[in-house]
Amino acid sequence: MSEQQAKLSKSEAKTYRVQGFTCANCAAKFENNVKSLPGVQDAKVNFGASKITVWGTTTIEELEKAGAFENLKVREDKEKSVKREPFWKQKENIKVYISAVLLVISWFLGKQYGEEHIFATIGYAAAILIGGYSLFIKGFKNLVRLNFDMNTLMTVAILGAAAIGEWGEGATVVILFAISEALERYSMDKARQSIESLMDIAPKEALIRRGNEEMMVPVDDIQVGDIMIVKPGQKLAMDGIIIKGTSTLNQAAITGESVPVAKTVGDEVFAGTLNEEGLLEVKVTKRVEDTTLSKIIHLVEEAQAERAPSQAFVDRFAKYYTPAIIIFALLLAVIPPLFMGADWSEWIYRGLAVLVVGCPCALVISTPVAIVTAIGNAAKNGVLIKGGIYLEEAGSLKVIAFDKTGTLTKGVPSVTDVVTYNGDENELMTITAAIEKGSQHPLASAIIRKAEEDGLNFNDLSVEEFQSITGKGVKAKVNNEMYYVGSPGLFEELLPNGIQSEIKEQITTLQTQGKTVMALGTEKEILALIAVADEIRESSKEVIRKLHQVGIEKTVMLTGDNQRTAEAIGKQVGVSDIKADLLPEDKLNFIKELRDKHQSVAMVGDGVNDAPALAASTVGVAMGGAGTDTALETADIVLMSDDLSKLPYTIKLSRKALAIIKQNITFSLGIKALSLLLIVPGWLTLWLAIFADMGATLIVTLNSMRLLKVKE
Repeated sequence: MSEQQAKLSKSEAKTYRVQGFTCANCAAKFENNVKSLPGVQDAKVNFGASKITVWGTTTIEELEKAGAFENLKVREDKEKSVKREPFWKQKENIKVYISAVLLVISWFLGKQYGEEHIFATIGYAAAILIGGYSLFIKGFKNLVRLNFDMNTLMTVAILGAAAIGEWGEGATVVILFAISEALERYSMDKARQSIESLMDIAPKEALIRRGNEEMMVPVDDIQVGDIMIVKPGQKLAMDGIIIKGTSTLNQAAITGESVPVAKTVGDEVFAGTLNEEGLLEVKVTKRVEDTTLSKIIHLVEEAQAERAPSQAFVDRFAKYYTPAIIIFALLLAVIPPLFMGADWSEWIYRGLAVLVVGCPCALVISTPVAIVTAIGNAAKNGVLIKGGIYLEEAGSLKVIAFDKTGTLTKGVPSVTDVVTYNGDENELMTITAAIEKGSQHPLASAIIRKAEEDGLNFNDLSVEEFQSITGKGVKAKVNNEMYYVGSPGLFEELLPNGIQSEIKEQITTLQTQGKTVMALGTEKEILALIAVADEIRESSKEVIRKLHQVGIEKTVMLTGDNQRTAEAIGKQVGVSDIKADLLPEDKLNFIKELRDKHQSVAMVGDGVNDAPALAASTVGVAMGGAGTDTALETADIVLMSDDLSKLPYTIKLSRKALAIIKQNITFSLGIKALSLLLIVPGWLTLWLAIFADMGATLIVTLNSMRLLKVKE
């Protein structure tokens, strides 16, 4: 946002949806027209999302007048989008069919009676008028204002062709231009549909209970604290917390996870998710504009307005390139006849061909279509990319750093091994859990969870004389026997002869595997060893393997754990580098070091405690964004599910987008250069010129649409 826009108060900004944009140039022109309206202080068009934000006061009629050159339709942002006719039935496309038929008939007449025959000429003229009517109106208006855009160039070229008797060529140019505009509209519509489909995910009304009454209420009127009733098979209209009922919810629309998730009382649920089996009562926690889905839509639309570096380059280039082409065409048409006695009609024709081929249409559209398509595809798959710049950055990554706890691992310690020396495992675990019930240590909760899973009745045991031994463990009396639970160090001090050598070996083996070992025993002996570890996510190993496969050279795991534990987990997961014993500021410094060495570094974390490191990296990737606003706000890319499996897909999509943008720019410039070279021997005909320009636009667009096909 510009400083000026920031100064204008938020209340003055109003957003409208715009229908009918055909190209980025038209969008820029509409923005300038709106800026010059009385009462408007500033305006900003988002071409990707088909929106305009206006600061100041104006009416829809005024805005439509400003967009009359393109027949733009404007409506309030809240209004439901108007369903367009199918592409093949749209009015502007029907004219193309008619003029194409007339062109073919006239061509046959020309072959039969000769090109100069009156019937052929009338046919061509009719084809030009029907196919180019709206083009001429825009072109003439611009010509009067000395505004040289695509339409002006085409109008001059077609009228010039007719003036020097090239009716057939003029008609061909009109039709090829009309076809290319139709295809450009079609491709932008396709790209935008990915966002519009997001908007239709959540219902527009919901069944709400207020007091004893149940009623259908539009989402705009639902208040925080309302009780929403969701039947099986219905989608949720609002975010909230379940207060009654249990069900499985399909969250694919928000997180991209295809497997439904079980939810019960106290769990958070999101608008746009599908309730599969149970009846749920949900207490609404956010207004409609604050729901996770609304935030996603807003962020995706904002992302499409963000200019990628390559787009900024193209825009700068086109700014100087178009006037240069017009001057070149004019000189080419005038100098040879004036100073070299060449034939006027031949050199005017060549000048017109330069005008047509010089149009920067393919170049201007080369980046935005690719970015809109890629960001839309990512959003549908549960990945939020916050702008073209991050899409491009992610495409050139070589190094990715991961936070360990909660990212590569589940972040919750759990019991992995129980080794008993004297007594029954269940009996000893019951005693341990009964004692640990009084402890606040995270490892204690792991033991209690394990006991609950195994169905042990540890609550029935009476525990007396519970006492914490600082930094080492706890002791307590169970069934009149004093038991100790703690680190191996505690028992080294406690037992008269220290720990037996075979038990020591067992402890070392478990510790080498990255596990924390606790022992249960008395003053005389160790009865059992319990090993606890932070479990690795099932997907982590596969994700790291896929990342190396798609060309990431280095993966680094960052953790505050000790070196031994870190190495055990790092080896299991398959990362190429491990950094242990790190404090939060160490992580930050390490990311800065990586940036100095490798230029482009991504940091992946769970978004809350990793915020500084996420901000310091080139691309900050947060996971589990569906539940945390922090992740949505601090990261550049958000994986909506609490799972890393979307990361390789994101890298693959970004790489593909980067490659396609480079291909598009190179191809557009290459075609232009080649066509301009054909002028020298006089091989560049008008219809060939437009064919080159339109062909390039079409190929660039279709090439960008390939991004819709990138799947996991």
